[in-house]
Amino acid sequence: MQKNAQVVSERSGGLAFIMPEDLTREGVGDIGARAERVAFADLRPDSMLPVMGAGDLPLRRSDGAGRGLARDLKRLGKKTARLAPGLSAALDVERAYGHVFLFVPVAIGLGSAVWFLLPQQTSAWSCALALPAFAVTGLMARGGSARAVLLMLCLILTGMLLANFEAWRRAAVILDSPVTTTVTGVVERGEMVGPGMRYLVSITGTSEPSLRRPPLRVTLVARGRHVPFENGAAITGRARLSPPSGPALPGLNDFAFSAYFDGIGAVGHFYGAPKAATASEKRAGPTEQVERWLFALRRQIGDRIRSIAPGDAGAFAAAIITDERRAISNDTVEALRVSGLAHIVAISGLNMALAAGIFFVGLRTLLALSPAAAQALPVKKIAAAGALAMVTGYYLISGFGVSAQRAYIMMAVILMAVLLDRPSISLRNVALSALIIIVWTPSEILGPSFQMSFAATAALVAGYAAWARRGQERPHEPLPFRHPMVMSIVRIWNFVAGIILTSLIGSLATAMFSVEHFHRIATYGLAANLAAMPIISFLVMPAGLAAMLLMPFGLDAPFITIMAESLDWVIAIARHVASWGGDVVIGQQHPWFLPLGVIGFLLLTLLRSRLRLAGLPFLAAAIILFSSHTLPASDLLISEDGTLAAMKTGEGIAIKRTRPPAFIYDQWRRARRLPDAQAPVIQKDEASTPQPPARGEPLSASAIADARRGMREVGDGKFTCRERAWCTAMSPAGVIVVVVEDGRYTGAACDVADLVIAPRARFDTCRSGKPLLNVATLRKTGALEIDFAGSRVHADWQIATAMTGSSRPWSIHRQYDWRRDAYDPSLPDWLTRVTGSAIATTSDSAAKTPGSSLIDAASEIRAPDVASDFELSDSGG
Repeated sequence: MQKNAQVVSERSGGLAFIMPEDLTREGVGDIGARAERVAFADLRPDSMLPVMGAGDLPLRRSDGAGRGLARDLKRLGKKTARLAPGLSAALDVERAYGHVFLFVPVAIGLGSAVWFLLPQQTSAWSCALALPAFAVTGLMARGGSARAVLLMLCLILTGMLLANFEAWRRAAVILDSPVTTTVTGVVERGEMVGPGMRYLVSITGTSEPSLRRPPLRVTLVARGRHVPFENGAAITGRARLSPPSGPALPGLNDFAFSAYFDGIGAVGHFYGAPKAATASEKRAGPTEQVERWLFALRRQIGDRIRSIAPGDAGAFAAAIITDERRAISNDTVEALRVSGLAHIVAISGLNMALAAGIFFVGLRTLLALSPAAAQALPVKKIAAAGALAMVTGYYLISGFGVSAQRAYIMMAVILMAVLLDRPSISLRNVALSALIIIVWTPSEILGPSFQMSFAATAALVAGYAAWARRGQERPHEPLPFRHPMVMSIVRIWNFVAGIILTSLIGSLATAMFSVEHFHRIATYGLAANLAAMPIISFLVMPAGLAAMLLMPFGLDAPFITIMAESLDWVIAIARHVASWGGDVVIGQQHPWFLPLGVIGFLLLTLLRSRLRLAGLPFLAAAIILFSSHTLPASDLLISEDGTLAAMKTGEGIAIKRTRPPAFIYDQWRRARRLPDAQAPVIQKDEASTPQPPARGEPLSASAIADARRGMREVGDGKFTCRERAWCTAMSPAGVIVVVVEDGRYTGAACDVADLVIAPRARFDTCRSGKPLLNVATLRKTGALEIDFAGSRVHADWQIATAMTGSSRPWSIHRQYDWRRDAYDPSLPDWLTRVTGSAIATTSDSAAKTPGSSLIDAASEIRAPDVASDFELSDSGG
């Protein structure tokens, strides 16, 4: 083998590759020899035959930045050659095949993730000044390893700047506390939710009371009977507004984070049916008018599908086409989730790829029917252009959801690669798609949708590329296997094996993200996908595409019917598999579980040489953590509004409410693997028990004394409750906890309890010195976990808070004090001493200093100083 090897592809596109002269060396050991065979394995003449996508060909980098970084890695390989000859050759292989670029979105995404996860705000100016300093130093550095590290730091700083810019660009006002008010606004979009409608409303005014910090956009559910409002219509009504939910427990998902970047400042519902309001004088701009027209078209398409195919099948079909998912019944959604088929509902890479593939193959086949057209026209490029136009239309009627946006970008990159005669199915295109999404919306990198989608895509592309290389190295099949009947059987087997392998790779690639974010695994998901995917691929998506093409001519009904009937089969499969009970609750994992798993996955997927095996130790470490670590439940769990509490007792878990809110308690159950909860014991009023006066009137001395006696009658392993008044429970360590619903009983609770949870109380510590949690404190801390450490003295307790120390733009609303119209980060003294730190280190004035960050302006958005917007919750959460 020559020292300087040059291989030139005669394919269209003129890809050329020149092997570095130091790839083979004199006197390298066995490791180097094996690495050399790996490096040259795919450069034989047989391997240079044109294949689909041509993603297996080495790439010669011609851009300055990529070439410089690759050259630095080459120098790094030279330096380490004396210690590990095989490592040098393997690094040259990665550089030669352009795999350096695959880690560019990884580094930028890492910077964005770090910025979002920091508890305090990072100045944009510090990142902006550090970036050119690192870049200049890196370009001037003589050492290849130093230059590579500095340029990687530049990419990380770039990610931090992009995250900072997105937080400024999407600045939103989040409501600080629940309130009932009259809202007036403009409907941006509407979606059917069961018997009612869910509106996204742009707020133009509030009254009774008028809010000081009104959110700019809210989502409101209207269940009263009314004619649905069109997009752009003015709407008004009495509504209950609440801030987006924070983490249900420390370490869980913060829903306010995604709401902030969606521009949604509050969620809630109308009391009764909303009414039409006087139209705003402000005229919508051209972009807003086009957006309203698209959402109106989307609703019309969804209504058309549901009118032809009523029930869950029609709602399912509308969800696949328009992404309107809320019309599907809860039972069907749960069956799809437990069976591992929930990914079909969202417009994701699967739906977009099937639609583009069907259109591409169909159009190319039609054009190929004419020999003259096939010879005179670039049929493949015309089909790719048509498929690109089709997926663009698909995206425009999808509601611009996150998963649809990501899928569209990936498909657009692939189809553009076909138009430009570039490899279409390759890891480079996957990395380019990820880079575009991270640059535009860096916040998506923390979401499970982004992580699971790109993990599955990268694993499938890398897996099939490795399988293709393995197929090229195998000898040709012997003559008996070339018999037509045998070949037909082999093709059928390959098709079935492809479906099995695709489902298996996708399930394994997304498993760790499902465990991390949802704390559960659908164990029978492979079986459900094997049964359902042929129906989706060969019946549902082709019928849906035909229905959309024929809908303008009124000929869509037969195809929508076929689509709905096929989806009935999918729903039946989901319910049958769900009946097997395959939803396994895993529990919240160790903080290092996901980082170790991601590092191992990226090394194993993105590297081509034997360096990819370096990912195995990281994956092994993640598996060890997974199998050996589960975060146990603390002695007491408290929701962020104080209306729900669960205590660990000798009998299991005691819950404060007979029917706890599923949204909160389901997260507790999965994250802490809680057993079945013990319902509270309700004390019955006896004839001798003094009845409390009406609300607003003070309690009598006898009523207070009776309350003290009742609070001391703690049930065995359960909460003991007086309806609409208070609940009490005792831990195995003897700690008495009282949850007060009627604020008039707060004093009695302070006399009896070791810990009082009184959301309505206006003070944060009992006169006796006993700790008390009110709604103002809980709003700053978020949900709490308390370990009593076997002691009734609160100084010995260990308390974990969901939000302590966070003053980020999506959580700063928790520190807002409407009485002083200022941000107050302080905590009660007893809680500060136990947790060891205050809620935030920035002062009120520092938080308002202009110019400290690009997002500072977002914290200053206010409405005129008018009446209070503070009102305590009347309902139990």
